[in-house]
Amino acid sequence: MGSSTGIRLIEPTDAVPIAGHRMRDLEAFRPWEPVQPPEFFTPEGQAERIDSLLASYRAGTVWPGVVLADDQVIGQVTVGGIRQQPHLRRGSVGYWIGSVAQNQGHAGQAVGLVLSVMTDELGLHRAEASTHLENLPSQRVLRRNGFSPYGVAHSSILLDGSWRDGLLWERILGD
Repeated sequence: MGSSTGIRLIEPTDAVPIAGHRMRDLEAFRPWEPVQPPEFFTPEGQAERIDSLLASYRAGTVWPGVVLADDQVIGQVTVGGIRQQPHLRRGSVGYWIGSVAQNQGHAGQAVGLVLSVMTDELGLHRAEASTHLENLPSQRVLRRNGFSPYGVAHSSILLDGSWRDGLLWERILGD
């Protein structure tokens, strides 16, 4: 891999590069993500989404990050569904990498970095994730970062007009 990978909290100025990736990769991501309205793929739509993510960050329910390669935004990594109660200290990891930077190890490194954020900054005990049963590259990323599959969520997400199953993953942090 020729470039270094980093993550940081998302910023309003990230709307333009994120919209660029999302528009260019619209067809590539279609099998893995729900249908989005056209404005989702515009800088204005991404700016609204980032504002919402940052509001959720301030509320303590989301840690929204961007993935960087040599300081350029190439994707996102997010911890959602953060639960901070003493008996529920967990969050769910989601990520994507733009096609121009895929297959270079960035997703795996970004997940490793966000696991450190979950442990050190957020004080979480458990990381969760889900993948589509067919998404073998994403499953490899999770497995390399110490996640184990623990179940199947049947008909859990509507994609391309049909309900799809999801493979559920877990990792106990600090282990």
